[in-house]
Amino acid sequence: MTTFVDHNLVPEYKNAEVIYELKPCLDAQGKPVDGLSNAWIMINNPSQLNSYTTQAVKEIILSFRRASNARDVVAAVFSAVGHQAFCTGGNTKEYAEYYAGQPHEYRQYMRLFNDMVTSILQCDKPVICRVNGLRVAGGQEIGMACDLSVASDMALFGQAGPKHGSAPDGGATDFLPLYVGVENAMFSNTICELWSAHKAKRLGLLSEVAPVLKKDGAYIPNPLVVTDRWVDESGNIVYGEMKTGQAREQAKQLVSHCQYDLSRLDEVVNRYCTALMMTVPDCLTKTVESLRKHKLQHWDRNRETNRAWLSLNMMTEGKAGFKAFNEGARGQREPDFIKMRRMLAEGHRWSDEFIEAIMPSRKA
Repeated sequence: MTTFVDHNLVPEYKNAEVIYELKPCLDAQGKPVDGLSNAWIMINNPSQLNSYTTQAVKEIILSFRRASNARDVVAAVFSAVGHQAFCTGGNTKEYAEYYAGQPHEYRQYMRLFNDMVTSILQCDKPVICRVNGLRVAGGQEIGMACDLSVASDMALFGQAGPKHGSAPDGGATDFLPLYVGVENAMFSNTICELWSAHKAKRLGLLSEVAPVLKKDGAYIPNPLVVTDRWVDESGNIVYGEMKTGQAREQAKQLVSHCQYDLSRLDEVVNRYCTALMMTVPDCLTKTVESLRKHKLQHWDRNRETNRAWLSLNMMTEGKAGFKAFNEGARGQREPDFIKMRRMLAEGHRWSDEFIEAIMPSRKA
């Protein structure tokens, strides 16, 4: 038997905030295949909507390297614990309490962030993003770095940077136009309106959507969105749009009486993994790498200058935005945009006093 060399960067490293689990590959009949596995990489921070801390970023990098090097692994599945969120981006508490006002520290953090995205884009195995809930901000960016995405139909997708003192330059400005076109990417990255999973699939961001809500033991589609395929009197496509008004309130009541069951989502993930297993390995890898070049072309061109700008931004708008999110009352976690713009127009300079003047109401 061949004695293999260990190519892992940190052999036998034990994760603290990210779960790395090998699950057996399944054959066409759903039976485990001896000797072959899929690597499930799960962010484990559900109490903070699976935001990633600096430690988690390191562990994600090591986990994708580990999956790449594992000779018995067919595919990597990137997901998170629970049903509320896949990932909501960087940990805003850490941003506000440590990185804000320290651009050199944030620059080092952004080196890790960039390496995390690159580790996904350069994984030697195809990567499936299992979107179990919210995929927004940096979570949307690391999700788009994956090769395929399948989602809970309760998931929401979008960016939040301009609302919270940042720019979606961790991948969204590079990747999103490739998925949904320039106009839709511009809308998402600037207006910061969240898309339902159904709308995300309609626009080309996802491969498949699976129901996860059960009422009286049976799956039902997400009641918060229009799931009938139709257009309105102006010719606008309504399918996948969020309901509003009374219809939304009724839908929220229905959701409160349902249970979450992600079994159907896992069935889709396993079906994709099985299909990937039933290919010639090096031909599959070459195909994946060739297709990734479209993302890498933009990512490699922009990531370092974006890193530099995002670091310096932590002295001004980033410092204000993350402080507001961390300290603001529920539902009031954004700085006073109008006051900010007026004060800047009047010639006020960025300072701690300026930031304090535009803070929202503090938490109760």
